[in-house]
Amino acid sequence: MGTSLKNWLHGLIAAIQFLSRLPMPINIPYNNDVFRRSVPFYPLVGVILSLILTLFSSLIVDILPILPVVIIILVIWVTLTGGLHLDGLMDTADGILSHRPRELMLEIMKDSRVGAMGVIVCVLHLMMKAALLATILPLGWRMTCAALALSLIWSRCFMAIAMKGWPYARKESGLGSYFQGTPILYVWMTVGIACSISAVLWFTLSNQLVDNNAYTFILIPATILTAGWLIAAYLNRKLGGLTGDTYGALIELLEMVGLLVAVVLFY
Repeated sequence: MGTSLKNWLHGLIAAIQFLSRLPMPINIPYNNDVFRRSVPFYPLVGVILSLILTLFSSLIVDILPILPVVIIILVIWVTLTGGLHLDGLMDTADGILSHRPRELMLEIMKDSRVGAMGVIVCVLHLMMKAALLATILPLGWRMTCAALALSLIWSRCFMAIAMKGWPYARKESGLGSYFQGTPILYVWMTVGIACSISAVLWFTLSNQLVDNNAYTFILIPATILTAGWLIAAYLNRKLGGLTGDTYGALIELLEMVGLLVAVVLFY
């Protein structure tokens, strides 16, 4: 196997291991280059997770009432990601909502203990996700797949954009610092892969969506990118940059934004 191909394969494995808890018992040499090469594969991880969630939902949606189905899907969702992004959301909420000076916010976010604001935001966030899923799942597996896939693909795509678009907030190294210096080419590759996967989904699903909901494949990505830019700009203004925690928070919030747009379009 050529060295270049092997390096990219390591990047793919790193992306799956980093953004999910999918079984991938392969040891690779983790270093900054591997972390950076993993970035273009983030949308691919998103579509894999969304297909798993769609499969489970389609198997049980006609067996159980909708609320138990939603809770099961949320449990699977959190399990698949290891709660990594939720942890980032809670830490970010604790820091930002403390309304302290920048350095104290960063210290609060670094604390492994979760505060009241983090718990409140997490509970409200999961409740909103549950409500959106309860609205989408009864519409059938195609609508569910479109909503989940686009939300998970483009939220992770924006994470790559955020890594390049805003500086790292901490002076000391952290998990997010491993991605600093990611070439702009890798970010464009991420966007290209996200567009390619979305196009395949469009050709597969659009003729099955009711009315004009094929616009879903344009409006969900566009809204996620716009919302992501606004949220990242706000976090950058408060913290002087972004951190690993804020990357996780962005993924969680943008997933919710994508599902919300889907509900608006489907109804």
